[in-house]
Amino acid sequence: MKFRKASLALRATIAIFSFLVIQTAAQAQDKPNVVIMMVDNLGWGEIGTYGGGLLRGAETPVLDALAEEGTKLLNFNVENQCTPSRSALMTGRHPIRSGTTRVVWGVLYGMVSWEVTMAELFSDAGYATGMFGKWHLGDVPGRFPTDQGFDEWYGVANTTDESWYREQLQYDPEVGVQPFVQEAVKGETPTTVAPYTVEKRRLIDSEVNERAIDFIERQANADKPFFAFIPYTQPHLPTLPHPDFEQITGNGHYADVLAEIDHRAGEILDTLDELGLRDDTIVIWTSDNGPEEARGWHGTAGFWRGQYFTALEGSMRTSFLVRWPGMIPAGRVSNEIVHITDLLPTLASIAGYEVPSDRIIDGIDQLDFFTGKQETSNREGFPIYVGDDIFAYKWRNWKVHFWQLDNMFSAAQKLNVPNVHNLLSDPKELYPDRTGETTWVLPPILKRVVAHQATLLQEPPIRLGTPDPYTPPE
Repeated sequence: MKFRKASLALRATIAIFSFLVIQTAAQAQDKPNVVIMMVDNLGWGEIGTYGGGLLRGAETPVLDALAEEGTKLLNFNVENQCTPSRSALMTGRHPIRSGTTRVVWGVLYGMVSWEVTMAELFSDAGYATGMFGKWHLGDVPGRFPTDQGFDEWYGVANTTDESWYREQLQYDPEVGVQPFVQEAVKGETPTTVAPYTVEKRRLIDSEVNERAIDFIERQANADKPFFAFIPYTQPHLPTLPHPDFEQITGNGHYADVLAEIDHRAGEILDTLDELGLRDDTIVIWTSDNGPEEARGWHGTAGFWRGQYFTALEGSMRTSFLVRWPGMIPAGRVSNEIVHITDLLPTLASIAGYEVPSDRIIDGIDQLDFFTGKQETSNREGFPIYVGDDIFAYKWRNWKVHFWQLDNMFSAAQKLNVPNVHNLLSDPKELYPDRTGETTWVLPPILKRVVAHQATLLQEPPIRLGTPDPYTPPE
């Protein structure tokens, strides 16, 4: 009798376990896949749907179609340099909190392991996570992508101009940086694939796509939801196309690269279609910051003024396309403010992961806005940092500059009286109000600046160069 009771109990346990396994599998299948494609230093005005395309020497039919299939944001805002933008995306936090406010060379940088990344959250929610491309958030053990939540990674750890070092004047291989293309899986030290040379620079984005497509296909075959982060290297200088795209437009290297950028997006989108994943996948396509300033490689911000490394709109606003068939409205265009930190909490509502509650998260859940349940964004503004200083604050259609910095090569000037710009009437930020007719804007903006600064006392920022292990002060 005791044996029969034990047997019944065992069968009941097995039945419950089987039910839970089936339920977990069903829930996993219900989770939408997420693909984020991020190009490097592409201005707001480059692709056709934002007024570029043919005007920049190359049509962009794939991305123009993607804009029609989903929602296009005219007021998506990032940080003003590569490292800060990627940190903000990964953590949902302003980079001032993470010690990732600027691009640096030759020193310890990147996110401490205490930071919780989007990749870690996706992984905790049962997603396969893969990153393919440029990281720029740390290049030492503990700070590679596979130390920060990604199951696998293929790409470069730092900036793409490193590929050019070997060919520069009086380069000394004894002391000069020798960059490599690397690959890794979670829990293992990255291995070297090949030197990152100018020749490899031309090939890297095609290789990134090959790895990303292989990852997507493997997860589809395993019926496992996935998060694929694909941060391309183009059009960061040196802006040189893949050999297959050399002279394809007849309009120079930049136009050739623009055609390649469009093609790479098409390869990923075609893969999703071929695997029957279009309706089950959220696709985001964007850039990490505004265009290059360096002559010969420079891009354009189109309607706006300025390049990256500044607080101008041309630095902060980038193109942003998002598609989720049946969930996100097709053909919708919005000028509502969204910030790159918003993606982490927004995707939490979709993927089912928990947003960290033990630290300040600056991102705001924008799911209802993205899905069209509301016409307005849940965000009215945000502080704009250049390095460790607030250079400006953007609020509604207003922009207040506390510092003047017209380009990355000039010296910043602290303003005695802040410059107030109405971005609707002065989109290029050329004509600050000198009449006093808009000074009403200063109190509500300064109130928000002070409130933000108070949070830095509440949770002291991590300093650039902080080593691991890091423990926040009590």
